[in-house]
Amino acid sequence: MNEEVRLVSWSDGDFWVLEACNTPAMTADLGGPESAEKLADRHQRYVNMTGPGQVYRVELAATGETIGTIGYWEHHKDDGETEWETGWAVLPAFQGRGLAAAAARAVIEVVRAAGGPHRTLHAYPRVANGASNAVCRKAGFQLAGEVSLEYPKGHWDTSHDWWVDVSATARPTAATP
Repeated sequence: MNEEVRLVSWSDGDFWVLEACNTPAMTADLGGPESAEKLADRHQRYVNMTGPGQVYRVELAATGETIGTIGYWEHHKDDGETEWETGWAVLPAFQGRGLAAAAARAVIEVVRAAGGPHRTLHAYPRVANGASNAVCRKAGFQLAGEVSLEYPKGHWDTSHDWWVDVSATARPTAATP
């Protein structure tokens, strides 16, 4: 079943989605749940995003049901280079249906259409996060290798570096079963 998703710009009324995603199970690969204060700060950054990038609430196109979040932003690497980065969360009731990969393909097309200063979009799931690594593969990302990343601040772990070309001349991403 190939369900379609719609990306909706993050708004003030979307805080509940962050709260629903802020569980021990949903944040196990991200350092655990955030405090109420950090979650409120994150929400305000999403609502008032002024730099390059955007955060979205993801809906099922057919029903309008909210299934999670996805976004893209600038990632400043240790070597001084800057690239696009993406990340997502899908609520437990909607997991296992290919919706995260559909959302990732949709955000790839948004970044490609917007143009901008960076040729590639990267995702950095932890090596042990099989589900997010599968999303990257199914959405058309290529595996570049492993990297050591700090997230959250003070916590270093090994992640996979997945990338996709988002330049205007790149071919659209194909779905992989």
